Amino acid sequence: MEEVFKSFCAFGAKGAAPLMDGSKLAKLCRDLKLLDKRLTSTEVDIIFSKVKAKSERKITFQQFQEALKMLAAKKYPDDEAGLEKLTATILKSHGPTAHGVTKVAKSSAVDRLTDTSKYTGTHKERFDGAGKGKGIEGRKDVVDASGYVQGFKDHKKDDE
Repeated sequence: MEEVFKSFCAFGAKGAAPLMDGSKLAKLCRDLKLLDKRLTSTEVDIIFSKVKAKSERKITFQQFQEALKMLAAKKYPDDEAGLEKLTATILKSHGPTAHGVTKVAKSSAVDRLTDTSKYTGTHKERFDGAGKGKGIEGRKDVVDASGYVQGFKDHKKDDE
């Protein structure tokens, strides 16, 4: 149970401590399909507010267990085994899932637009022959400080 709690706490956060905020509790209820007419997202928010300390914004694992008891009482009001049902549902979960994530587009138009061999002009200068970007060298204008004027034909380099 604590592993599921920690996985939802860490979802979307870099180095998160095992503390859960209200949105992660709501996500847990959505991902496990616990929400219905009896247990709404508003009820989840109210239960979270009741469980957390007044000055805190997140709950610990012990407070999470208290919230589960309250969630079970709302979801299964007449069932004495409601907490066991809720616990079994949570234990079956594999952690949080990402919904509505943008998928990678695979089309010939994208392939044509990203083919560096077809680039022309100044954009062509930004890539080498293999199509790998040159980095700052490909974007930076290098100034020739030799005093050479572009139309002057008799210019000789120092190394010639």
